[in-house]
Amino acid sequence: MKVTKKVKDEMLAILENTYKDTKSALNFNNPFELLIAVILSAQCTDKRVNVTTARLFAKANTPEAILNMGVENLENEIRDCGLFRNKAKNIIATCHKLCSDYNGQVPSGFDELLKLPGVGRKTANVVSSIAFNRPAIAVDTHVFRVSNRLRLAEGATPNEVEKGLQKAIPMEKWSDAHHWLIWHGRKICRARKPLCGECPLKELCPSAAIDA
Repeated sequence: MKVTKKVKDEMLAILENTYKDTKSALNFNNPFELLIAVILSAQCTDKRVNVTTARLFAKANTPEAILNMGVENLENEIRDCGLFRNKAKNIIATCHKLCSDYNGQVPSGFDELLKLPGVGRKTANVVSSIAFNRPAIAVDTHVFRVSNRLRLAEGATPNEVEKGLQKAIPMEKWSDAHHWLIWHGRKICRARKPLCGECPLKELCPSAAIDA
């Protein structure tokens, strides 16, 4: 079936109605904790990240405190998150930059966030959206998969999908739609064995018959 603008609008309306009250599954109390949690979330579940950050933030939840901890101790604290050595290296480097360039505060500007070690577009969009209430669509593995399957926004890279979603979704709903797509990917439109029979979008989804 052809996915027209009308069909995309119908999809978005259904997603909004289904997931309108969803928020980030990561636990955090301030922009810095959110930034660290998102860096840790690469190739790791939010549930595991929350276990790790609960332990880490009880000991160190500021750039200064993490720098005082040192890279080896930080590695031990985040070891269960996977890729812990690279993540620890980036977190330490980010904390140095926050202290030297931003008085220990997380910058609110998207371009400034991208300058932080270990921070790509996805992380910058999440922090910009959730911590600073700016319209943004972060494309993680769930958003990428769901967007392509629905043909809401097709692309071979997260950046292409992000641009497509920005065109398909009104700007004032970018940040909320990010959560709708994530939760739909987690609950229904799974990478393996998607639950097409239970999907509220099954009558509109061009991939439903293929993936069912």
